[in-house]
Amino acid sequence: MSVATAAPTSFSPAGTFDAMASQVLEGRPISREQALSIVEASDLDLPAILAAGYRIRHHYFANSVQLYFLMNAKSGLCPEDCHYCSQSKVSEAPVPKYNILKRDDLMAAAGVAAERGAKTYCLVISARGPNEREMVAVETIVPEIKQKYDLDICACLGLLTADQAQRLKACGVDRVNHNLNSSEMHYAKICTTHTYADRVQTLRNVRDAGMEMCSGGIIGMGESRADIVSMAFDLAELEVESIPVNILNAIDGTPLEGTDSLSPQDALKALAMFRFVAPDKELRIAGGRELHLRSLQPMGLYVANSLFVGDYLTTQGQAPQADYDMITDLGFEITGSCEEVSG
Repeated sequence: MSVATAAPTSFSPAGTFDAMASQVLEGRPISREQALSIVEASDLDLPAILAAGYRIRHHYFANSVQLYFLMNAKSGLCPEDCHYCSQSKVSEAPVPKYNILKRDDLMAAAGVAAERGAKTYCLVISARGPNEREMVAVETIVPEIKQKYDLDICACLGLLTADQAQRLKACGVDRVNHNLNSSEMHYAKICTTHTYADRVQTLRNVRDAGMEMCSGGIIGMGESRADIVSMAFDLAELEVESIPVNILNAIDGTPLEGTDSLSPQDALKALAMFRFVAPDKELRIAGGRELHLRSLQPMGLYVANSLFVGDYLTTQGQAPQADYDMITDLGFEITGSCEEVSG
């Protein structure tokens, strides 16, 4: 992470972060300056930050954890130049390349999602946006999945027009994922084939169509701490329902290969900051958690309330049983939709 000064090496005044949590729980949002103080805090403050963040998390979600299952329904072949992505046109990473999978494969994956206790099945394609063949495939398979399994459907199909969003809503898609990925200021450094504004417009099309918005980002792409805070506030202002926070896996063959990784402590402070900024929203520890948080993964669930179970798009996650054991050891429990928990 790019920073102007080294992180402090002393404790913040006692009660600093607990007071912020009380402020949030009283309905008074924290400021950008307060949010920045969380991600800039000393590592010595991490236990206090997580404890304060847990008060907020527990207020809205108790000890529930919602699981998501990710299906890479179309791999590689993407014309965009997102520098973090192994499937982009500028990537030399050896990833599988195939067009959208056939019905039987997508149904089989939905069965795995259900078996693993996932509430949401995430259908993802690599593309600037879906072509007509891909739209029809999604429109055909979604009703079948929902009829057979008790799964919510989240579609991640790239940039969407207003008409495409309406079609997804009509076929039964519950939520669309389209990450902002970084701050508006930093975005041009990680992608040049579309803009930050393009992504925001897709989210507005999703909202106008009556679907929930899932949008988060990737931390550790060379951005500043202020960039992470800016992204968090943009997501809060858009009122997205679900925020996945990825930690960059700097895959060999991508333009961000060799990018310095975040420490587990920095990643956890950033994750906690999202909880303070968006207190009642689903917060998911997404890609890179196994690589960067390592043995500290359980600590992330004191502020986050959601996980992907299984693999990611082109990288492996840890074994599902390890996730179940982690959740159980924390005294937490796998639950259904967030609406069932917080409603």
